[in-house]
Amino acid sequence: MTTARNDSYGFLSGGGSPSAKFTTYGDTVGGVITEEPQVQQQTDIKDGTPLVWQDGSPRMQMVVTVQTQLRDPAIDEDDGKRRIFVRGQMRNAVQQAVIAAGAKGLDVGGTLNITYVADGERKNPAFNPPKIYQASYTPPAADGGAGFLGTTTQAAPAAVQPAPTAAPTPAPAGGTALPPGLPPTITPEVWATLTPEAQAALLVTSSAK
Repeated sequence: MTTARNDSYGFLSGGGSPSAKFTTYGDTVGGVITEEPQVQQQTDIKDGTPLVWQDGSPRMQMVVTVQTQLRDPAIDEDDGKRRIFVRGQMRNAVQQAVIAAGAKGLDVGGTLNITYVADGERKNPAFNPPKIYQASYTPPAADGGAGFLGTTTQAAPAAVQPAPTAAPTPAPAGGTALPPGLPPTITPEVWATLTPEAQAALLVTSSAK
């Protein structure tokens, strides 16, 4: 018998849904947003001290919970929900995805997908190079969370009619062919959401492995 979960489960277990992991090129985490995105100050992973920039201003991040198809056997009663911590370059990727969708922020019911496509330039030998992400977003009927993403001043192009596009070429019997050498996490559906720049970066990083 499955017991219905309520807010006490997360509170008493010391946290919410598991964090999304992006460890290998091509790793994609995404799904429908299930909770209102939360903007909060980043903390030191070692002692929980709030992080600030050199000028003393707080280093902020946005936590987005999505319903994924992922299931980890090591997690008891894993329901597939994952928390994505949007910060650094990922924030830029999500910001561009929101603007491209004609939205102003992220909303419950919208669909957010994020893919780890490459590494940036290592500026400090003591740290790993920054990860480069590609994001896509499909909004629901309304949008929100615009302040953190800085899209409040963008004009919503809802009234702009998209340019006609050619009908897609029917997929061959065996499914859409993908370039060789891609990580197994890159499906035809994920590949189709990536920009040409992200596809090129992923091909380069995959061939280098």
